[in-house]
Amino acid sequence: MKFRLLLTILFSCHLAFSQTTLISADHLFDGNEMHNNWGVVVEENRIVEVGPISKIKTKYDTTITYSGGTIIPGMIEGHSHVLLYPYDQADWNDQVLKESRSLRAIRGSVMAKRNLMAGFTSIRDLGSEGAEYADVAVKQSIEQGITIGPRMLVAGKAIVATGSYGPKGFHPDFEVPLGAEPADGNDLIRVVRDQIGKGADFIKVYADYRWGPNKEAMPTFSIEELKLIVETAKSSGRDVVAHASTNEGMRRATLAGVVSIEHGTDATDEVLKLMKERNVALCPTLAATYSITKYRGWDGSSPEPEEIKAKRASFDKALKSGVTIIAGGDVGVFPHGENALELTMMSEYGMLNIDVLKSITSVNARVFKLKELGELKTGYLADIVVVDGNPSEDINALKNVKFVMKDGDIYKK
Repeated sequence: MKFRLLLTILFSCHLAFSQTTLISADHLFDGNEMHNNWGVVVEENRIVEVGPISKIKTKYDTTITYSGGTIIPGMIEGHSHVLLYPYDQADWNDQVLKESRSLRAIRGSVMAKRNLMAGFTSIRDLGSEGAEYADVAVKQSIEQGITIGPRMLVAGKAIVATGSYGPKGFHPDFEVPLGAEPADGNDLIRVVRDQIGKGADFIKVYADYRWGPNKEAMPTFSIEELKLIVETAKSSGRDVVAHASTNEGMRRATLAGVVSIEHGTDATDEVLKLMKERNVALCPTLAATYSITKYRGWDGSSPEPEEIKAKRASFDKALKSGVTIIAGGDVGVFPHGENALELTMMSEYGMLNIDVLKSITSVNARVFKLKELGELKTGYLADIVVVDGNPSEDINALKNVKFVMKDGDIYKK
């Protein structure tokens, strides 16, 4: 009797585990094209069929339908900082100098969950900003099922040239915690290897920073130093990402072989052409510039400050150049969970909505080497989001997330 009961329980559990579900909506964006009246079938954590609902062949146990909605791949945030929160709530210096790593890690796990609930099932986190390897801990807590959040690619501590980064303004004999790790010359080999050993999925380097004579942005590392960083990381199968806003910083980082340039406001046509030739992507972080400008007193109306005008012009130049544009807003500078602000701004600044959708899904997946993600294809991992409306017509639909599935598990319905 007990044996028969055990078999019944095991059989019931197997049926529940292997349940097949059809998710349908008025529209489906597969990572490349928009389709009408298509659906996606999921079994366990994999997509087993995608196509017109009337032609679905796979037998399914349940149906989830969203009338008026659009199915899209789980979005991929290209530039986040889960260990930061908006500077109008707490200045960057205060977050770095006054808050413990433990507090920041706990907050970071909450911020990671907000990313997931906003439809971002994967994020690339670009630096712990003075919290050592707390980003690695947040990632591990998600992987171990302790907390809920997106897949994370983390940088750990970014690398900066000695004397260039902050916090600054203290007595020179007083050593304060820094927001990144300083290193120079051949010591860069040791630092890169050390960061990899402590859990960094990629290396972030500041190719320029605001350390000029008048606090203007100027290049930091030489081309040779940047190449040393890239070569060392590459030998472990890892990429290098470069913060760079000056044209010269971008040029050096591109020649050194980084995978993407973050910010890139002052890029000339020549450096954008070089980036395209060398397959270096641009992450423009429009939302960060917008948010910081508002924190400084701009109310968001016309006339626009020079910083906003420069960002618009820079983005327009990048669009015309044909350089690969990845989507990432520097979320953390503005509230986690409001990641779609970057996407609405990309549209407002001139990018076609369908290209914005590609950027936040399939393009980011390709640049970040996230296999089996970023597209709705048979055999791919079941990272699926449904939004209310059609984002190819109104990009603001991406703010209205109704359903979130990551790796076959439903987190929002």
